[in-house]
Amino acid sequence: MEIIAAKPLNNIWIRRQQCPCGDWKCYIKADGDDHIANVSQMTKSETASSSSQDVVFTPYVGQIFKSDDEAFEYYSNFARKNGFSIRKARSTESQNLGIYRRDFVCYRSGFNQPRKKANVEHPRDRKSVRCGCDAKLYLTKEIVDGVAQWYVSQFSNVHNHELLEDDQVRLLPAYRKIQEADQERILLLSKAGFPVNRIVKVLELEKGVQPGQLPFIEKDVRNFVRTCKKTVQENDALITEKRENDLLELLEACKASEQKDEGFVYSFTTDENGRVENIAWSYGHSLQAYSFFGDAVIFDTTYRSITYNMLFGVWFGIDNHGNALFLGCVLLQDETSQSFSWALQSFVRFMRGRQPQTIVTDIDSGLRDAIASEMPTTKHVICIWQVLSKLSSWFSLPLGLQYPDFKSEFDMLCRLENVEDFEHQWNQLVARFGLGSDKHIALLLSYRASWQISYMRNFFLARTMSIEYWKLVETFMKNILSPQSSLLLFFEQVGLACNFGNHKKEKQLYMPAKTCLPLEEHARSILTPYAFNIMQHEVMLSMQYAITEMANSTYLVRHYKKMEAECLVIWIPEDEQVHCSCKEFEHSGILCRHSIRVLVSKNYFQVPEKYFPLRWRPESSLAPLDDSVIQSSGNKYSQVFHALSGSLYSESFISKQRFNYVNRELKQILEHVQKMPTVDEVAASSAPISVSEL
Repeated sequence: MEIIAAKPLNNIWIRRQQCPCGDWKCYIKADGDDHIANVSQMTKSETASSSSQDVVFTPYVGQIFKSDDEAFEYYSNFARKNGFSIRKARSTESQNLGIYRRDFVCYRSGFNQPRKKANVEHPRDRKSVRCGCDAKLYLTKEIVDGVAQWYVSQFSNVHNHELLEDDQVRLLPAYRKIQEADQERILLLSKAGFPVNRIVKVLELEKGVQPGQLPFIEKDVRNFVRTCKKTVQENDALITEKRENDLLELLEACKASEQKDEGFVYSFTTDENGRVENIAWSYGHSLQAYSFFGDAVIFDTTYRSITYNMLFGVWFGIDNHGNALFLGCVLLQDETSQSFSWALQSFVRFMRGRQPQTIVTDIDSGLRDAIASEMPTTKHVICIWQVLSKLSSWFSLPLGLQYPDFKSEFDMLCRLENVEDFEHQWNQLVARFGLGSDKHIALLLSYRASWQISYMRNFFLARTMSIEYWKLVETFMKNILSPQSSLLLFFEQVGLACNFGNHKKEKQLYMPAKTCLPLEEHARSILTPYAFNIMQHEVMLSMQYAITEMANSTYLVRHYKKMEAECLVIWIPEDEQVHCSCKEFEHSGILCRHSIRVLVSKNYFQVPEKYFPLRWRPESSLAPLDDSVIQSSGNKYSQVFHALSGSLYSESFISKQRFNYVNRELKQILEHVQKMPTVDEVAASSAPISVSEL
């Protein structure tokens, strides 16, 4: 077997494969992983190619080949399809022709010669597979018109042993090969501490094959790892040195960025020897973005660097146009609750002590404990897409052919909006598929209040759970996680990607009016195109609902067909308040179809202002709305204004008293500004603007 040298120079990122159940033997393969999908597709195409090759006819005396290698490959393919393997035996050489004869024989040809036993207490007595089989193919070289060619001079296909079936012949040593791509993967997993049996199972999952269907066996992997052990040890020493040097280089880059960008912030920890352990950083425009859109935050910890053995975490937000906003990132040496606690502390410190209303993460007990400790008032949500991506790894093998039915029923459970309905149907699901003692079912049940929609309808998520948003997050991650030769290049790539993402200005269009309701036109005049398009959908659906007035200004709103999907709406006319049992407004900040139906019945032509949150209005845009305004006022004006308004926004929402004060003062300032001249005086036109002047 040809063994490749390990290549530790590039920083290689992989998805975290340790299962959150805590069992080190358990691993996961997330559905939708492009790398895994590509590997799986490649393996399937290789299998299809090998099984659908051109028919290999029986060799015959006189058959011509261009080279002896071509003949060996032909005979080897014939042997594999007929249940045996071959090996090279004798070759004959002359001074004029060089090697002019090649003998290829069945792998069971000849007999083992007795060997002198080693001077050991318990020598191994291996049984020989050779039994004197006479199957063979002999080649002879000849020169025809100055060109060398090989022809079959002798051929016999008579065996004195049983030929193997297809599922057995592939296990013969001649056909068990570890390709270069698999060798690299095995070395990386071995370096990460994966035992051999787990490496084999990971490869089976990644390639989408059943257990035992790899083109090699566990013994081959063990021999390969043992042979490469010295190389791996040497590379480990190089990687350790590279990690220490690159982390120092990254730290210096953070210090330099702090000097160039006043808003840049970073934090790090060191071990007892002064070596950098963890490091986190964020940018000035990320802080500005957080001041507007820090209500719902994603903490993505999907990837880790297998080269540096560090976890990569990224904080994201969602802006008023539905875009993913980069808020900060961290590199952690491990995945303990202590490391996660430090990361969360750093993030809150970067964001000037303001904690998000809601944080969305993957399933992780260490991260859950850290959030409970560092963000006690923040709602913790498990991303449903992360849960669904693990179902195949957890249940496809134990359920077998039942898995598609299980997946379908689980999808329906995720959408149930009543806690009692969920718990009842959950018990039925577990009983039907016999999963009462399954550890992953127990894990999901213990986290149910964080991932099942009925438990968290009143958690504000600002559309961060939409599939479109998570596709944007995944695209961002792919853009920054291409292999780099150093952490410094990775740092630069993160900076470029987040700067582009947070300042990206894509022209979004309003959908044309689809109803005759004045409410729709009013919403269009206030919301961003992204938010309006969502609310417009609710307005359209509201027309399919009927209302029944109950006691105490309550209304039962139900669909004209789906009688089971009814909601209770409370209308308080004194304060123009409307509350729906579906909690959609509390969940996303967009008024629901049931509330809109009640407003329409009350002859409302406009939605009350309180139901147009500032985060979904154009005023919250990080980029100015009109380019002509920028050109006429200059960059300094817009930068100073946005910095002040962002800080004012975040500070005013800390308490009701602050908000009332800011609201009152801003109205007075606006009245004063509107009375000022619309053209700058000549004497003052060249004077620089300052924060104090504003």
